[in-house]
Amino acid sequence: MVKKLERKTAVSGPGESVTLIDVARVAGVAPMTVSRALNRPELVRSDTQRKVLEAVRKTGYVPNMLAGGLASSKSRLVAILLPTIANSIFSDTVQALMDGLTSSNYQTLLGLTAYSPEREEALVEAILGRRPDGIVLAGTSHSKATIERLTKARIPVVEIWDLTDKPIDMMIGFSHEAVGKQVAQHLLAKGYRRFGIVSVDDPRGLRRCESLKRELTKHRVAKPAFEVLPAPATLQAGREGLSRMLESGAPEIVVCSSDTLAQGVLAEAASRRMDVPRDLAVMGFGDLSTAAHVYPALSTVRIDGATIGMKAAEALLQRFNADAPPADVRIDTGFTIIERQST
Repeated sequence: MVKKLERKTAVSGPGESVTLIDVARVAGVAPMTVSRALNRPELVRSDTQRKVLEAVRKTGYVPNMLAGGLASSKSRLVAILLPTIANSIFSDTVQALMDGLTSSNYQTLLGLTAYSPEREEALVEAILGRRPDGIVLAGTSHSKATIERLTKARIPVVEIWDLTDKPIDMMIGFSHEAVGKQVAQHLLAKGYRRFGIVSVDDPRGLRRCESLKRELTKHRVAKPAFEVLPAPATLQAGREGLSRMLESGAPEIVVCSSDTLAQGVLAEAASRRMDVPRDLAVMGFGDLSTAAHVYPALSTVRIDGATIGMKAAEALLQRFNADAPPADVRIDTGFTIIERQST
């Protein structure tokens, strides 16, 4: 008696890569349908999309994004270059940016520059070799080589968290000089006259501090004590900054280039039994999620990071999908001074 054998769908054998044709065979659709389901899901019915994704799961298929990019001139990859992820000041921006891109089937690659133009230059060169569809850069201060390389690459570039008169391409952010000026005016209006400043050697943070100093000079306020520590910003750096400052005198208020530093200043003040804000007032920057919940609650500057990320994603997607000439994107998202108990 001849046994009836169960018919099985064949896929590539051991040691062989699973192909798009294998996925199509398992899903019971044409290879072109698989390609569309993976690369242009909006063109495929939802039930077909589910069948294809189930077949991908069963076969272990890994799309060859490089080959797909060569065929379509798109890699569906966007690179995001940030100075650090040591604190959460960029988290809302990155989350909104990634959410916006992922919803349109773009993937992101994160690179860290450590506030170094040379490291940013090396990262840009390496990333361009992967043929990204676009690049997002934190800040507008770059080496000449980076600017030339990105200009010649002819791909969309968005500079975020800053403003400049000469952007590489698109720009979404706020004026650090305006932050420093308005913080100085706000604190002067509250009656403060003896200032201290604690910052790390972040170029944008230092620009805010220099702007604050210039505004104080205009109002004939004595030169503030100024402590600059190595990046990234940490609680320990904040504590060390205040400790150094108190060796030569006691300011009425310490303005910090980040909430993280400010929280370190609060911790050092508490360890010395200094009453905040009676003995020492403290001002931060960034309005981290912890700022309203430390004791005393931290006065700070709120940046709408989520809006920056969302608008950066929208600008890139519009550029990717546009047949018309590139739009001129110059968006100032502004900032808000938040008054709490520490001042």
